[in-house]
Amino acid sequence: MTDPHSSVPSVSSRERIIGWDFGGVHVKAALVEGGRVQAVVQVPCPLWNGLPALETSVAALPDWARQPGHHAVTMTGELTDCFSDRADGVTQIAGWAGTHLPGAVAVYAGRAGFVAPGEAGTKTPDVASANWHATAALVGRLRPAALLVDLGSTTGDLIPILDGQPRTVGYSDAERLETGELVYTGVVRTPLLALAQAVPFRGRRTALMAECFATTADAYRLLSDLSEAEDQQDTADLKGKSIPETEIRLARMIGRDRHEGSSADWIRLAGVFAEAQLRLLHDAAATILSRGEMPEEAPVVICGAGRFVAARLAARLGRPAEELSDLIAPRLAPDAAAFASTCGPAVAVALLAAEPSARAG
Repeated sequence: MTDPHSSVPSVSSRERIIGWDFGGVHVKAALVEGGRVQAVVQVPCPLWNGLPALETSVAALPDWARQPGHHAVTMTGELTDCFSDRADGVTQIAGWAGTHLPGAVAVYAGRAGFVAPGEAGTKTPDVASANWHATAALVGRLRPAALLVDLGSTTGDLIPILDGQPRTVGYSDAERLETGELVYTGVVRTPLLALAQAVPFRGRRTALMAECFATTADAYRLLSDLSEAEDQQDTADLKGKSIPETEIRLARMIGRDRHEGSSADWIRLAGVFAEAQLRLLHDAAATILSRGEMPEEAPVVICGAGRFVAARLAARLGRPAEELSDLIAPRLAPDAAAFASTCGPAVAVALLAAEPSARAG
């Protein structure tokens, strides 16, 4: 049944809905049938190589992702440098989705709702990198007051939710960078150089090499925090992810070779970088909470590949942590639980599209 005030047909919660989050380094998809999340998946996607990367990544997904249905799309990939600007990226990704996904397609435009793929480019300020808004909107259905912390492979979103609605000061990436609601740090791809200028090592403080020898994935791999399933990106030197290879990369950050330190030394150094990242996030959260709007009892809702860091942030803030997958557990099939929190926006945009009031394509 089509809403007469929208070019985007409405969707029944009984239909097959596939939520998509097209990022610059991953494609994430969630299958919703009967209003219940049945499956969730994530694969790498080197979108900087151009739109053909989307086709290759989608081809690597399970069969259900390529079957006919209602497709609800959100994105951050419009930032990728293969596009001339955000409007170009939004237009091309939305156009690709409208052409290649079998069935009806709608693009999530955040505060503007769902729009048809052909309209997405005209609503670039609403569509661009609005995946955080989808997750926050879903969380608001379940927790009227919360601080959503979605820490992924590349970025962290810290979204205050009040009265069941996202209550951010900024909306665009640029605005949210200014307010602390977007922290450009993640648990896989962030160069360790971005976290500190100098670090302690064996009783002395040493400056870092101004090179991308190692990333946060190396630090969290040594600390046994990052699961293999979440560790999907290439290493900085395009070599392996064994502990010795990881230690080699970490040692280079302080101008050393691996044999110049023990395993305990490299684990301690990895811990220094992890603490530096946590401090960045804590500073951002403190800025948001200093507005005085968030009730003291409001929880921190955590999701993303770095939710283990988000849980530590919640503890440092003295607030309870609730994982997204636990919040939506009644609507989550057991087989979908593993990646539901990792792929929060894909899950969220699918569940939002399943709502009776949604206008989805």
